[in-house]
Amino acid sequence: MRFVLLILLSSIGPLSAMAQDWKLRTDKNDIKVYSRQVPGSRINALKVESDFAASASKLIAVILDINTSTEWLYSTKSCTLLKTVSPSELYYYSEVSFPWPASNRDFVAHIKVSQNPATKLINVHAENVSMLVPEKKGIVRVTQSVGNWYITPLDKNHIHVVYELQVDPAGSLPAWLVNMLSTKGPFESFKSLRTQLQKPAYANARFSFIAD
Repeated sequence: MRFVLLILLSSIGPLSAMAQDWKLRTDKNDIKVYSRQVPGSRINALKVESDFAASASKLIAVILDINTSTEWLYSTKSCTLLKTVSPSELYYYSEVSFPWPASNRDFVAHIKVSQNPATKLINVHAENVSMLVPEKKGIVRVTQSVGNWYITPLDKNHIHVVYELQVDPAGSLPAWLVNMLSTKGPFESFKSLRTQLQKPAYANARFSFIAD
């Protein structure tokens, strides 16, 4: 959930099955970003996808390494681990930088990782739980968001990754401006993610709950 709110995070509930088809907005550097309208929401849903030369465990390690999220998540000012429930579940707080004169946004998220044992498809589900941290003066609290990573192992060292998101960024930002600018965050984050995955800290990542 964090692409400039993971630019402008994820929704108000699961992405609606009645939503319009995805429209391709960006296609470069082997990264595709799509958007679509969602009934009942003023903000478009977003989807970003690409292939990575990494194991599924490496990507899970990066996603769960909350304290280094500022190294690759676009416009993320801070990211703090609040609570670890288990190796596959945690809570974190994040503040996202917005350009002046807009106020920064912040949110609290609950992450859970699961894998289908038959298909090996991995889901990282991140849902807003804003009540865990008091609101801060001068920062707009995002209260409606949900995001999902879908990670498909292609072989031991290659994965196909899809991230779907939508958010209500709260405050007075006009919807047309949010929708116009919203593809930049996911694209830049996926670009930086390629570099992050190659760092030595994740070279030997393994999890008992993940079959690469």
